[in-house]
Order: sequence, then structure tokens, then C-alpha cells
Amino acid sequence: MKQLNLREVTKYVEDNIGIFHQKRIERLNKLKLKTVLKKKNPYLFRAKYILTASEIVQGITDAFISSGEETIFGDWLEGLAIFINQKVYGGWKSGIPNIDLEFNKDNIRYIVNIKSGPNWGNSSQVKKMKSDFKTAQKTLRTSNSQLVVTSVNGCCYGIDNQPDKGDYFKYCGQEFWEFISGNKNLYTDIIEPLGHQAKEQNDEFLQSYSRMINQFTQEFISDFCDQSGNIEWYKLVEFNSGKKIT
Repeated sequence: MKQLNLREVTKYVEDNIGIFHQKRIERLNKLKLKTVLKKKNPYLFRAKYILTASEIVQGITDAFISSGEETIFGDWLEGLAIFINQKVYGGWKSGIPNIDLEFNKDNIRYIVNIKSGPNWGNSSQVKKMKSDFKTAQKTLRTSNSQLVVTSVNGCCYGIDNQPDKGDYFKYCGQEFWEFISGNKNLYTDIIEPLGHQAKEQNDEFLQSYSRMINQFTQEFISDFCDQSGNIEWYKLVEFNSGKKIT
């Protein structure tokens, strides 16, 4: 185990945080209004007494952005966690399917599945993760039958007061960052460098976002509003739910 150099962590964050912001913009630029309209409930819009095209457009766009950002930033934090663990314990990005990180500590091989927060999946998804852990353990023990393998679900934020799940451990928030780094304060130490050039990066995103809202609003009015500007709900429902004629 090596002592974690926080300057190296800060430099990694500052050098790589731009990747997160760029991926946000790239995902936004690929968004198509009619693609996301197909996935939303038009009856809900009507029941909420939404009267303007801009309100519908902004609502569905913001929901799309929010869900995408969780995934993008979760992937980014996974990279940060692997970088930190590599510096301290010599860990590495696992080549085993559905395992994110491997490292050795106190004669134990840890295999880690990294998630953003503690409430990341339903019972079926948790069952799949447990199965992946068992498969990974068998794979590792094929080449070394004496290897002691411990499975960990690591969550970058949140709290779980019962980490021992029987088949695996679940470490969240402070406990996770300390587990991979040996530093109990790391979970707060990393928050400051994450704001590196945040305003500049977000200004660029907001420009793309504003253009998209304007374009989508214009498109929605053209396709789903009458000449007086009223939303033609039957057209929206037909587009969303009507049976296609082949």
C-alpha cells in the first residue's frame, strides 16, 4: 500500500473532468424530439393541464438529460476510482465481464462492481450482479485454487449501514472511497477539484441546450399545434400510440 498523493488526484480530475462535460453535449446533440416523444406518456401531459409546447419540450428534454448525466458521470467516477486504487494498491481495470476493478490487499483479491449510488438496481439486477461475482470467482480460482476472493459492490455516494450482504459486501460513500484508497477523508477531498472550470464548461452546455429547446419547440408547434397555437392532443396521441399501417 502506498500513501495517496492528493495532488495527483486533483490533477487527474482537472485533466479529465472535461470528458464528462463533452459527453453531455454529445449526447444532447444526438437527441431527436420525436424519438423522446415516443417514450413519454401523452395522457400525463394532458392530465397535468400543460398548455404550451415549450413546457412539454423542456420537460421531456430535462428528464432525458437528467437520466443520461447519471450514467455518464457514473462512468467517469468509475475511472477516477480505478485511478486512485491503482496509485494506492496497484489495482487494475478488470478484464472479467461485469467486474470493474481488481486489486490485492492483505492476501485477498477484491473484485469490485462500481455503481453511482446505493439504489442503483431492482432485485433482478442485484441477482445478476451476484451471479457475475460467482462467475468471476470461478474464473480467478481456475488459475489459482488457493486464491481468496472477496466481492464488493462499491457505490460512489450514499450510505448503507449493513455492508455485509452475505455473498458480497456493499460499501457506499465515505466507506467506499476509504476502501479503495485507505483515506477516510477522500470522499470530501475530491469534491473541490470536481468544480474545476465548471462554470465555463456549463456555459457551453447551456448554449447547446438553449438552441435545442428552441428547435424542438418550433418542431413541436409545426407538427402538433393548430394555426391558433393550440396543442392538437389527438395528433400527439396518434403519433405516440397509434397502430402503424403496414
